[in-house]
Amino acid sequence: MDSLDLLYGIVIVVFFAMIIGVGLYSRKNTKDVSSFVLGGRRVGPWLTAFSFGATYFSAVIFIGYAGKFGWDFGVSALWIGLGNAFIGSLAAWVVLGKRCRIMTKTLNTNTMPDFFGKRYNSKALRIASALIIFIFMIPYSASVFNGLSYLFTSALRLDRISNGYEICIIVMSVLAATYVILGGYMSTAINDFIQGMIMIVGIVMTIVCVLNYHGGLMSSMTELSKVPAANGSSFQGVYSSLFGPEPLNLLGVVILTSLGTWGLPQMVQKF
Repeated sequence: MDSLDLLYGIVIVVFFAMIIGVGLYSRKNTKDVSSFVLGGRRVGPWLTAFSFGATYFSAVIFIGYAGKFGWDFGVSALWIGLGNAFIGSLAAWVVLGKRCRIMTKTLNTNTMPDFFGKRYNSKALRIASALIIFIFMIPYSASVFNGLSYLFTSALRLDRISNGYEICIIVMSVLAATYVILGGYMSTAINDFIQGMIMIVGIVMTIVCVLNYHGGLMSSMTELSKVPAANGSSFQGVYSSLFGPEPLNLLGVVILTSLGTWGLPQMVQKF
């Protein structure tokens, strides 16, 4: 084990301890179902905003956007980020935020199935929505843990040991389950705030390092313009263009990733 591995290990242990500590701290405020599921409706705007953002942009921003969309669309992938920011986040809060807050508080509901059941006075709708959420949250959660496991396996060089990926995904699953069970939504919101700050710092550092490596923004764009299109397009500099090599596919991704969050239960519950 070299000094870099030791440093990684210390940082990870401190981070894990901090997350568990947040769970233990939040546990004292978890008295009933409402405080466990919604934090007693006492979560402030900053925690709520960061929780929404960290849930929205988790593994997808580092694995999906950078590793897939950035590779496929080049600079035009920024349209996805803009769509997510203004349609998936800002517009969702403007249109749904206050309305959901008022209605759920008036009906005294804690979850989406509970809301549907009381709003439409339908036990069947409540059961159906609960089943839909339960079934489709499984592949969603699996994809998030899968992406994060690949990221940490690569970053921490766990691929050098046997079953490094499996160890990583088990540790993260147990860790997430522990702090959620301990502190409920309040624990999740605080940890999301911490992780959101880490994500912001990490993204800024990545951008600075990449641009610095290529000699600045204009030099980076010049280098990117020399990359030939994977779809065989003869257009020179397609990856540095405004709409990229596949504008229609890009539009579809913007719509899918921006409007899809409006109906995700883990996002709507933040309101």
